[in-house]
Amino acid sequence: MAKPRLTPLIESLPAMVPFVGPEALVRARGKPFRARIGANENVFGPSPRAIAAMAEAAAGNWMYADPESFELREALAQFHGVDRANIVVGEGIDGLLGLTVKLTIDPGDTVVTSNGTYPTFNFHVAAAGGRLVRVPYRDDRQDLGALLDAAIAEDARLLYVCNPDNPMGSFWQADKLQELIAALPDGLLLCLDEAYCDTATAMQPLAFDVGNSQVIRMRTFSKAYGLAGARIGYAVGEAGLIAQFEKVRNHYGINRVGQIGALAALGDQAYLADVVGRIDRARGMLGDIALRNGLQPLPSGANFVAMDCGHDGAYARRVLDGLLARDVFARMPGTAGLDRCIRVSCGTDADLDVFAAALPQAIADADAE
Repeated sequence: MAKPRLTPLIESLPAMVPFVGPEALVRARGKPFRARIGANENVFGPSPRAIAAMAEAAAGNWMYADPESFELREALAQFHGVDRANIVVGEGIDGLLGLTVKLTIDPGDTVVTSNGTYPTFNFHVAAAGGRLVRVPYRDDRQDLGALLDAAIAEDARLLYVCNPDNPMGSFWQADKLQELIAALPDGLLLCLDEAYCDTATAMQPLAFDVGNSQVIRMRTFSKAYGLAGARIGYAVGEAGLIAQFEKVRNHYGINRVGQIGALAALGDQAYLADVVGRIDRARGMLGDIALRNGLQPLPSGANFVAMDCGHDGAYARRVLDGLLARDVFARMPGTAGLDRCIRVSCGTDADLDVFAAALPQAIADADAE
């Protein structure tokens, strides 16, 4: 049978989804979850201002979004104290990560990342034919020194750091990131994925230095702002670097309703502060639930808590399966060493009550096998 000619690179790659979505699990199970606390979504939802703005905008969906995202970029620039030329808006951080790889990586070029951190980044590198060097975690944190050493030794073009980190929730303070940035060799771009920075109440924020063309920082409206379904992310960097995105980005790929909702959400910082407070409270409650059941919660700056089950990955998988059997959607890291943990997103009091009731039963099941 006749068929199209795909590139050898694409032909060689497996077809897979980085994360099995809760919707797929619901279809397979034939029933909904009682607690959806596995996808690091903000269950507290977006600002009422954002909801109202998006509802009003829905009737105008016959129009394309502004391809320049002018108003949103202008507002973000004022918010961060930079120029509009320092910001590009994209289809979530995932879309911007793909564009960053496209801008920097030719087949065979080296990219350095941590072994176990946000895996969707690795898909972009694979699709570009990049050579991925994975650096082990140290004490459940990304090892900044080892990452830098690997990038230098391998003559890497791109270094990816997720801060706060997914899936462990750990984070580095601004002074350590400054040390990393100061030591970057010529020709290396540091991509800082800061999807969870808004929820990291104990993290000292890193000041923006848009004069440094070797650093690009990714932010999103998917987490603290509660707009995961809108797919609006943005990158902040040196103007010359940001201008390169105009050569490769999908100019009409932005969701117009999401674009308008993000602008309204950014303008409601009082609501954001309230939500971050609720996330912080839920983190504490998740930690208490873990401790009551003999699990060790890891310090987290994200909107989830990783819980050390005290055994190997097979045991943690049994605990996770026990939760799923009791209609609780949670996840776990997929890398050996980290997979001794389960990872539970912050939820409402009702969500956490369901989790608190299901966890001891899931642990009992895991112990019995």
